[in-house]
Amino acid sequence: MGTSYRLSLAFPSDYPYKPPKVRFETPCFHPNVDAHGNICLDILQDKWSSAYDVRTILLSIQSLLGEPNNDSPLNTQAAALWPNQQEFRKMVEKLYKPA
Repeated sequence: MGTSYRLSLAFPSDYPYKPPKVRFETPCFHPNVDAHGNICLDILQDKWSSAYDVRTILLSIQSLLGEPNNDSPLNTQAAALWPNQQEFRKMVEKLYKPA
């Protein structure tokens, strides 16, 4: 669809030992992203390693966008629609019509 997304990254004072807070600033209809842009991604929570950097985070989010974890959805509507990509795309188009 050619959609662009804006993310915010907030780094805690004890980074890289604690993960940054990352969220979508632009709307993102996705099983692992809630209405406030919060992202359910293990490396941003309990699987964080100080070896990770911004590149790792962004690649992980990019991967998550194409392969969501439907076992841990933040957006249950998106998770229910995900298996039927035609219906999922219809909902995305409905929610995010270009201005």
